[in-house]
Order: sequence, then C-alpha cells, then structure tokens
Amino acid sequence: MTTLTLRPVQAAVTRDKGAPFVLEQARIRAPQADEVLVRIVATGMCHTDIIVRDQYYPVPLPAVLGHEGSGVIEAIGPLVQNLEVGDHVVMTYGYCGHCLACDSGQAAYCKDFFGRNFSGAGPDGSHALQDEHGVALHDHFFAQSSFATYALGRENNTVRVSKEAPIELLGPLGCGIQTGAGAVINSLKVTPGSAFAAFGGGAVGLSAVLAAQVAGASTIIAVDVVPSRLQLALELGATHVINSRESDPVAVIRDITGGGVQFALESTGRPQVLRQAVEALGSRGALGVVGAPPLGTTAEFDVNDLLLGGKVIRGIVEGDSVPKKFIPELVNLYLQGRFAFDKLVKFYDFDQINQAAEDSEKGLTLKPIIRIQK
Repeated sequence: MTTLTLRPVQAAVTRDKGAPFVLEQARIRAPQADEVLVRIVATGMCHTDIIVRDQYYPVPLPAVLGHEGSGVIEAIGPLVQNLEVGDHVVMTYGYCGHCLACDSGQAAYCKDFFGRNFSGAGPDGSHALQDEHGVALHDHFFAQSSFATYALGRENNTVRVSKEAPIELLGPLGCGIQTGAGAVINSLKVTPGSAFAAFGGGAVGLSAVLAAQVAGASTIIAVDVVPSRLQLALELGATHVINSRESDPVAVIRDITGGGVQFALESTGRPQVLRQAVEALGSRGALGVVGAPPLGTTAEFDVNDLLLGGKVIRGIVEGDSVPKKFIPELVNLYLQGRFAFDKLVKFYDFDQINQAAEDSEKGLTLKPIIRIQK
C-alpha cells in the first residue's frame, strides 16, 4: 500500500485475546480488481465476532472483525461489473466462486471458506488495513471487516438491496438472520402444515421461527431459558414455547406433536441441547445444527434412536443460502410485513461497541446493530 492510495478510517480493533474492542484511527487502501469499497452505515454483531475476540477460532490478532456490514458503495475496482457507486448493499461471507461447491451453488461450503473468512488476510495473504503507525492489521474477516467506517468486499459477497428498506437495519441479513431463516427455508425445507422446533431463542433461533411461519409450519415450538425470549417467540409466530429449566423439552414436544417434530434447529452450540433436539424428532425427522461451540467439541446421542427412527442430523453453514438471491428475498419479505426481524435488534453507537458485546453475552440483546456512521 502506498500513502497516496490510503483512506482514513475509524476501526474497532481487537488486539488481545478477550480484550475490549478499541476504536482506533486506521487507513484502508483503494479497491482493486473485483473489490468494492463500502461506506459502512451499520453492522450487526454476531456470536462469531465474540468467540473470535475470545480466540475460540484462531483468527490472528490484532484484527478488525465485523461481518454483518451494510452501507453504500463508495468506490469500485476495475473488474466490477454489476455494482455501482451509490448502491445500497449488504455484505456477506466470502467464497472463491470457482471451486466445485461454489460452481454447484453451495458457496457456504467453499473449499477456501476458512481462508476467505478467518485467515485475517486476503486470498493472496495481503492486508488492506493498517493502523496509524503503518502496521498492518489483520482484516478481510468474512471478506469485509466491517467494524470500521469503511470496508473492502468483493463483488460476489456484496449484495445490492432495495433503497426502500432502512439500510442501517439490514446488515444482520448477511449472516445471523440469513443463517436461521435459510436453515428453515433452504436446508431443512420446512413444509406447510408441519411441526418445527427451534432449540435456542437467540437471533438465529428466532429468525428460524419467523421463517417457519413464512414456510407455513402449523406447529412452531421455541425452546429457551429466558422468559423474555419465549414471550417474543410467541409474538413472532411460535405456537408453543418451552422453558427448558422448568420442563423437559423432549417430553413436552412429544406431547404437543404426538410423537415428535418433523423439523428442528439447534442454535445454542451446547452438546446436551443437541441431544435433546435429536430426541425430540419424530420418525424420519430432520435436525439442522448451526450452533458453533469451541473447536473440538463433541456430542453424544443414542445411535439406535437415530437409526431406527430414520432421523437426519446435518450441519448448516450460512443457511445454505445463495446470498445474492436470498438476502433480497428476505428484504422483500420484511417490506411486506412478513418477516419482522427488526423486532430482534437493538441499536448501539460505534463507541458503545463493548456495551453491545456485553449485552449480547448476557442475553440482554438478541441482535446488536452498531451504528457506524450516517
């Protein structure tokens, strides 16, 4: 990077394991090739940002995290074909675009998914950000690093959205909301009239509740331990809620459904909850797993229950979505009043980013959105 091509930015930098985010002055280079420079209006804070800050996933530090950015395109690289300066966009996960998974429309399983999203550098190992002393910062987190006033993405992970929708609200569609809703619609393919259970009432789990209603499920069950989350689940379309500190969710679900649900989603990342979700499935039921525990976590379940019940357990990344198709669809559902994910969010100013993280960890806020700039 040369001094002439650098733009001043303010960024929340994670310098040490578990340390608070620190707002620092930094600089970012201009977009190259198929890159786009986005003026970040707001960005969601996701569980993954927190577990990377705490080094459950080994992203090198110091780093600029943030991976649910939304904003306005400020500049484009010379190879960008279908995006323009001034477009309102949501930034999503990174993928190579040319491996077998990407060519098959399954970019969330890209051969280079970890490298594109967690390596702390671009595909060629370079950095776009440097601190005020000229020292490179690890960046390209989920191909964006959007805890900053400006972020670089690629054309394939930057999604144009309708200017009718409030841009400061839309960032979480790029990861957390897309994961919960996509797991229901794209992965599990929840059917009209079916029974669905969400184990976990965080932003991902309640996004799944919203999506199950869109999909036409007639029995929608939310399981959590926080009464306020269960009340919100009812407001969002759940037909039943279970506080698993007060009742055995497996027994209650079997009683409600007469044997078990056809579809379930586990979003807590807790092995014991995963086992409950498997047991709550009815015959030939399908469970999606999106909760992310520390690397190396194992779980147990009754193999014969799985075998004789014809049950399916499958991992799901990013809701199996094709972001350029799915994110605009979610925006349209929101504008039609059919996908009220705005009820899951709370806004924080940029200098309140550590409060947002604390509130998220305590379960006080389902989905923090950090307002970066207007």
